[in-house]
Amino acid sequence: MRRPLLVSIVMGLAMAATSALTGALTPAPRAPLPHEQFSLERMIPLRIGHWRIDPGVVPLQPDPEQQGVLEKIYDQTLSRTYVDPDGRRVMLSIAYGGDQSKSLQLHLPEVCYIAQGFELLADSDDLMATRYGELPVKRLVARLHRRNEPITYWITVGDRPTRAGIGQKLRRLAYGLSGEIPDGMLVRVSTIQDNQVAAYQVQDRFVADLLGMLSPGDRAHLIGAAPAQVQAQAQAQAQAPAPAPAAEAAAARLAAGTPRQ
Repeated sequence: MRRPLLVSIVMGLAMAATSALTGALTPAPRAPLPHEQFSLERMIPLRIGHWRIDPGVVPLQPDPEQQGVLEKIYDQTLSRTYVDPDGRRVMLSIAYGGDQSKSLQLHLPEVCYIAQGFELLADSDDLMATRYGELPVKRLVARLHRRNEPITYWITVGDRPTRAGIGQKLRRLAYGLSGEIPDGMLVRVSTIQDNQVAAYQVQDRFVADLLGMLSPGDRAHLIGAAPAQVQAQAQAQAQAPAPAPAAEAAAARLAAGTPRQ
């Protein structure tokens, strides 16, 4: 009789500990912080350099069922198509959620496109070079009938860009352990063309033009703070005074083992 009782007590204590740990790691809801109170509609310019809005092409829209779910998860969304003087079009979609205790991962482009009937032909990680640091991005190619759509997207969790998947989960876990709830952003650009290499080049130019139009605060909303910090460090190193010729010569002699004359 004592052994079953002991087992029951141990299991009960384990369940209580698990419940307490889950509660401790589940951040409490909070009001939006001041830096999270912004408008995507006002933040993203209607004209981006030589790009202007083209109302005739609409980015991929979720079906009504998906849209209902997205409205519960995201606080703001924005979908626009821009066209340049040469007729190149880039579709831009942004989704922002102030509470990333909810699952942004369930609605990544890989999932949304497949749900709309697309076939995913390519899926790879990449680094997009910008003036403000390198962005970890995903490169996809989705196809539906004759529509071939190369896609680039990135996400931010809190103040940093991160890889979708494991990197995203680790960032959310780190916030959970600190008791904070991070916000999150998903930015997607895509074009409809067969040549995916050329498509990614157009998308990268569009993103560069967009980031260049934004204020530092708005840019941090879109790409996180980390790329800007990397760029600031690089600029500081570039602006550091060069060593005097005599110091350079002395350093060279030391390296070569040449005695000073």
